[in-house]
Amino acid sequence: MKWKTLNDISELDAALKASYDNPIVLFKHSTRCSISLMAKKTIERFWCFDIDAYFLDLIIHRDISNAIAEKLLIRHESPQLIIVKEGKAIYNASHGAIDVEQIKIYV
Repeated sequence: MKWKTLNDISELDAALKASYDNPIVLFKHSTRCSISLMAKKTIERFWCFDIDAYFLDLIIHRDISNAIAEKLLIRHESPQLIIVKEGKAIYNASHGAIDVEQIKIYV
């Protein structure tokens, strides 16, 4: 699996625009949280999808995390996996509820 890293709001806007062509995944990760690290490793281990997956280090880019919450009308959590289709969050899970198998249902 190859993450596309979100480093500024314009990259988030481009990702959301791309979701009109194909669903995308956003993963919000806290580099200070062991639960977040475990979720990231689980996602990477079981990833088998041909869709774009975007990675956000929310410690460095809290502004982008806030923009995600605002634009997608979802509450900020970490770790958090969000599937976006046509600019809308169609799946949103955090902590132990993150389940890579659920991605199959939405993509």
